[in-house]
Amino acid sequence: MEPIRILIVEDDLDWLRGLKAYLNRQPDLKVVATVSIAEEAKELFANAEPGADVVLMDIMLQDEPAGIGLAEQALLSWGVKVIMLTSMEEKDFIFRSFQAGAIDYQIKSRFEELPTIIRAVHARQSAINAAVAEQMREEFRRLKRLEQQFKVKEVSDLITPTELQVLEMIDQGHTQTEIANRFFISLRTVKIHVGHILKKLGSPSSKDAAQKIRDLGLFERGNKTGGDGKGD
Repeated sequence: MEPIRILIVEDDLDWLRGLKAYLNRQPDLKVVATVSIAEEAKELFANAEPGADVVLMDIMLQDEPAGIGLAEQALLSWGVKVIMLTSMEEKDFIFRSFQAGAIDYQIKSRFEELPTIIRAVHARQSAINAAVAEQMREEFRRLKRLEQQFKVKEVSDLITPTELQVLEMIDQGHTQTEIANRFFISLRTVKIHVGHILKKLGSPSSKDAAQKIRDLGLFERGNKTGGDGKGD
């Protein structure tokens, strides 16, 4: 069985020599090349034929996160599997690495785990390590919160206070006639309000629109109508 061919891109020459020696002691792994300068790696990926199965890519090269762009280039040019290496646990780097096409992300201090990770990546059985997975989940939660805040602001800017009150009463089960009586306005005016609401929210019905507003928590944020929900 042919050994898994590995290219290492790393600018710390002492660590590079140690890692190369460590991996070459594994009977099924072989470091076929090493590069320590970002420009040399860029030229290699642009011009050479794929000579490796797996690339170990240092994120920080010459004090710049150049490894992220190189990871994308390695994937596009060679179709090779990339494992990012770093001495830091930065969420921004993690996401940018995966966006670039990296398959895994490993902290350098845990280099003993690399042979197992390389084998799994090569066999397409890699799982993201637990620390990274938790950071990714936290980032997804943060993005979800931002998305929710954006939606709330977007809808708040669209819906007037009166329309919000109308929707709240619809959500409470009041009919349009009851809403008209409650606000001392004509039924036609209520229907106009509802029509504007449906158009603004792109909803097929007033109940659907009310559900959207309730899901965004806008009834709690807005001024209460004071209705008892019984349709007096």
